[in-house]
This record gives sequence, C-alpha cells and structure tokens, in this order.
Amino acid sequence: MLFEKSARVRELEEKVKAFMTEVVLPSESVYEEQLKSDSSRWEIPPIMEEMKRQAKAAGLWNLFLQKSKNGAGLTNLEYAPLKEIMGRSLIGPEVFNCSAPDTGNMELLEQYASPEQKEKWLVPLLNGEIRSSYVMTEPDVASSDATNISTSIVRDGDEYVINGVKWWISGIMDPRCKILILMGKSDPHAERHKQQSMILIPVGTPGVEVKSHLPVYGYDDAPHGHAIVEFNDVRVPASNMILGEGRGFEIAQGRLGPGRIHHCMRLIGMAERALELMCKRANERVAFGKPIAEQGVIRSWIADSRIEIDQARLLTLNAAHMMDTVGNKAARKEIAMIKVIVPNMALKVIDRAIQVHGAGGVSDVFPLAQIWAHARTLRLADGPDEVHQEAVAKLELRRMANMEKHYSYK
Repeated sequence: MLFEKSARVRELEEKVKAFMTEVVLPSESVYEEQLKSDSSRWEIPPIMEEMKRQAKAAGLWNLFLQKSKNGAGLTNLEYAPLKEIMGRSLIGPEVFNCSAPDTGNMELLEQYASPEQKEKWLVPLLNGEIRSSYVMTEPDVASSDATNISTSIVRDGDEYVINGVKWWISGIMDPRCKILILMGKSDPHAERHKQQSMILIPVGTPGVEVKSHLPVYGYDDAPHGHAIVEFNDVRVPASNMILGEGRGFEIAQGRLGPGRIHHCMRLIGMAERALELMCKRANERVAFGKPIAEQGVIRSWIADSRIEIDQARLLTLNAAHMMDTVGNKAARKEIAMIKVIVPNMALKVIDRAIQVHGAGGVSDVFPLAQIWAHARTLRLADGPDEVHQEAVAKLELRRMANMEKHYSYK
C-alpha cells in the first residue's frame, strides 16, 4: 500500500522541516547551556519559550490534535511524518506543543472531560500555558497490568480522598506542571475492569508530596524529570472525577493507542538522525589509511539501518492508516506490533552510530548516548515488549483458528 501525502501535509512537512533546521536544531546547544547556567536545573530555559512563540506564530501548533477546533484536524497518517521530523530532537516535540505526556492528556481531556474540566485544564494546556502529568505506574505492582494498581480513590461526601504511592511520574518536576491525571482504584469489589477511575488533582493540593527524583541511565531529564510521588489523604472535589467512577480502564485504553503510535513516530525520527550522524562520522574518520565508510562492516551497518528504519516506518504508517479507517480497537494488533519493533529498531541503529563514533559516542559531545537512553525507556513505557508480543500472539492465534474453519491444513 502506498501512503500518498496530500498537498496540505507536504506543505506542513516542509514548514516543520525548515523550522527544525533553522530554529530547533541550532538551539539545542543554547538550551543545554541555559539549563546548566541556571541556579536550578528545574527552571525553564528561556530559549524554549521563545521557540514555542515562534512555532505558534508560524501556525505549527497542536498539530497532533485531530478532532478539536484547536488542532490541525490531521489524521494519524497525516500527522506521522510531521511527528517524525519533530522527533529528531529530544526538545523538538515540546516546541510545537506536541510532547508527552501532554499530548496524551490533552487527547484524554478532549475526549472524556466535562465542559468545566476542559475549560479549566484543557484550554491552558492547548495554549501552552501549563504542563501536566499522567499518574498511573506504581512501585509495588506490575503496572503493565493496569488492573493491578492499588492507589485508592474513596468518596467522602462531596470529595474524593486519594491515598497511595506512584512512580515514574514524568513531567511533575517541571515548574509549569499544574495538573495531574491519576488512575486509581475506586471500587475493589467491582468487575475487574471497572474497579479503576481517573481523577484530576491540581499540583499543590495538600497531601501530594514529591519524594524523590528518578534519573534515567544517569540523565535527570531536567527540567521535565520523573519522580516518586506520595498521595496522603489528598482531597479533591467530586467534580474532578473524569467521566464517572469505574471508567478509568476504558479511558486508559482510549489514551494509550494514540500515545503508543506517537512514541513510534518520534523514535523513527531519532533513528534517522542517528543514521545521518553515523554516515557523517564514517566519512570523516580515517583508520588504517582510508575513511571507515569504506570498511565493509560499516557499510553493512548503514545498509541494515536504512532497511530497518524503512520497514519500521511502513509498519507505523500502516498502523496509523488502520487507526484512521477502522479505529484504534480494530488496529490493536498493528499498534502492538510497532510498539515492539520500533524501539528495538531505534536502539540497534543508535547503537551502531555510537560504535562508529567510538569513545565520543558514549559522551555528551554527541546526542547519541542520550537518545539511546531515551529510546531504551520506550521498550517499557506504555507497556513492555512482552505484553505487546503476547497481545499479537493471541490475536494471531485467534485469526488462525478462524481460518481453520474455512481451510484444511495438513
């Protein structure tokens, strides 16, 4: 199947590519210097807010949001090449207000929140005035099975009381983070997939305590950050419940489909940048009297990387096409497939690029070590590889069982 780009998408692609080339990529070093020079790494480098103002002025804002009047109205298939270009830089998606976890949270609020909740939290998120966190993973249970979560949400008159411990809460260290979307257990005696609920908790609510920061392979990911957070008798109005009690698992499933494909789009961009850096370094470095680009093993790595990136991209575009045409539920096998293949592909390509760069590849002289660390987390985020492989296997076995009704195999 050929995925032909519309004239509008081609135009946006050129605009995003030009903005990345002229504004974002040259500003990466400035961003890092401002981050290091601040009295605290948990302050926002001024260059980020300046780039965001420029992106908004250029009409390159909220491109991810499909159905809202505040978004570009692009399909998943149309958005995919744009997200890939943004993903070439770790700071790229935020510039366009298209970074996690905000994109998933905005999609969630757009689809499930009440008008009052949207006005209070979705509007400032869409405007880039605040940021948010998604609060689900827990240290004491295997959170890849969302029904395991134990943080309690208990009704008390006109309020809900929340108690529990969460970790890997991304973005909560950011001073602009103002709202948390927490998934907890509201009725442990209900049907298994109706025990969970999602509720809005404003940052600063009494009882919400950030216990410690969690680095990733030594990277603090400032000023975004990840943390362990305790909720001790946290009280919020009953009106902060999203959609209603027992709807948390349903909401989570609705949020994860788009989130997973966005991760994959971004990782393909990272892999493309790693391949470019690999080729550049291979042409520049001379060993044993000739550029290492003339070594057979290096050429094999370059060829394998090109093949693997293109394979992963086509699978991702196919998943996007299916999400657009038959819906996220019907496309769950394709989404699971790319969630396995793309992070693994990216890690292989980035690792080869690191090897070509030699000792410099594992330092902060080049971006490769940091993007490898980021890519490695995505074999776990939104479900580990093994969970997605299990889902693919079950669906394939079911498909084969249905085929046996019509065909005879010997």
